[in-house]
Amino acid sequence: MASAADGVGSLGAEQNHLRVPVTDHGAWTTAMNNLGIVPVGISGQQLVSDSLCIQRFDTGLGLIAPINPMMAGISLVPPPPVPPDMPVIKEIIHCKSCTLFPQNPNLPPPSTRERPPGCKTVFVGGLPENATEEIIREVFDQCGEITAVRKSKKNFCHIRFSEEFMVDKAIYLSGYRMRIGSSTDKKDSGRIHVDFAQARDDLYEWECKQRLLAREERHRRKIHEDRLRPPSPPPIVHYSEHEAALLAERLKDDHKFSEATAVLFTWIDRGEVNRRTANHFYSMIQSANSHVRRLMSEKAQHEEEMERAKEAFKNALLSILTQFEQITAVFTASTRQKAWDHFSKAQRKNIDIWRKQCEELRNAHSEEIMGIRREEEMEMSDDESDENPCKKICTEENGMKTQASLKEENDSLRWQLDAYRNEVDLLRKEQSKVGRADDDHTHSQTHTHGPEAQIQLLQQSMHSMQQQLLSLQEKLTSKEAELEQAREEHRYLEGEVLSIISTFLHVHPFGANLEYLWSYIQRLDSKVSAADLERLMVRLPSMFRQELSGVGATLEKRWKFCGFDSLGSA
Repeated sequence: MASAADGVGSLGAEQNHLRVPVTDHGAWTTAMNNLGIVPVGISGQQLVSDSLCIQRFDTGLGLIAPINPMMAGISLVPPPPVPPDMPVIKEIIHCKSCTLFPQNPNLPPPSTRERPPGCKTVFVGGLPENATEEIIREVFDQCGEITAVRKSKKNFCHIRFSEEFMVDKAIYLSGYRMRIGSSTDKKDSGRIHVDFAQARDDLYEWECKQRLLAREERHRRKIHEDRLRPPSPPPIVHYSEHEAALLAERLKDDHKFSEATAVLFTWIDRGEVNRRTANHFYSMIQSANSHVRRLMSEKAQHEEEMERAKEAFKNALLSILTQFEQITAVFTASTRQKAWDHFSKAQRKNIDIWRKQCEELRNAHSEEIMGIRREEEMEMSDDESDENPCKKICTEENGMKTQASLKEENDSLRWQLDAYRNEVDLLRKEQSKVGRADDDHTHSQTHTHGPEAQIQLLQQSMHSMQQQLLSLQEKLTSKEAELEQAREEHRYLEGEVLSIISTFLHVHPFGANLEYLWSYIQRLDSKVSAADLERLMVRLPSMFRQELSGVGATLEKRWKFCGFDSLGSA
């Protein structure tokens, strides 16, 4: 303990701010406690209790506490976080050849420059003049593995570590006073300053590491993009007569039609069509065109299924609404005076709550049904704005289907007629070319028989095509006549039914429901359905208006004639 006190006394001789009279035990105790030494007197007695000493110090181990981060053999850990307004208390570090004394904790910490990227090198200045490379390595080996020490002839050097985190441990030693051995010579003492140093090797390694990370990031991004990229389409085979025959068969198959049309498009786009292959491509295009009628029939079938599903949904909602009306009628009957008086107060409260819930649900379903009907009316009005209204007036669903089928068949016959006309024109052109070639080569006997046979074949084919053309024209004429007759029937039915409906509703100023109106018209014309009647009145909002009348179970929809309202307002 006496030696420790002597050591502190010598430290006080060198540092003027630590000189205190030995007789003043309070100042002596404070100075020894700040230096990390157990406060003891000259005679060796402990001046303060263990609880008042600096925490984490073991008084039984002498001057240096075992948790000193700079002691050899102990792993360095970063100092615990402390409040910014409290000074960091550093400890004395003993090495084999030298001793490091910390600076006064009340002084500001040493300043450092901005840390360069990838810094592994530190600048150490203020070294004692007699400091050798071995002493420097002995001090800074405790911070980590040293790869190089470049010592100058003056009192500074550069130290390069193997890892970046070791630089932070070396910065911790900045501000310490180094003393070589126990000498008090000026050349054996100096206050070291440790700071970040900018080295080309550190910058080069850091840039290499950044480039490696960038490559890895690009590789990961490329792998991610490749995983999300959709698969490439299968390659299209090149055109040949064998592949063309196989493609013609696939075009006739419904399951392979999509793939076959993609191949056909690619061939045509590549420019495979020429005078030699034109007939093959024409037959394949004709096979593709034959699928148009099948697609139209499929579309009509799906539309019918959708209409049936809509009708089923509408009927289900109507049945649900009917049941709600019945339940509401039960609640209405139960709230009348002759039954209401026999219920208790709690029962009346429950019945009232149930009645309100049922009415809310009934109103919601009613609004949904009205919304469906408004959508149907809007669809009908849109269709009427695009086409002639006479085409949409039908007496029954069979008539609508017949009209649609007649129109489709009429269009297909017209398309076939145009195709046959084009073929006849082509045959006529070829015949004229062959006739001119025959006139030019009449002097050769070997060339006369070939054109004559070809002319006969062309004439036969033209004759057969003309017959087909005449039959198609007859069919087209008959279909057009049937279509015109159906239109006339629709026009007559529209005018007759409209006049009857207007007269009937005019004599019923309070309106009539759809069933009552339909039952009256059924006696005059049994072909008219209730749905056709409703569609006809919905199409004419300026003449007919639908209103809701009644309350609760007596709620019903009535149609009124409003054709004279506009005249009255005018």
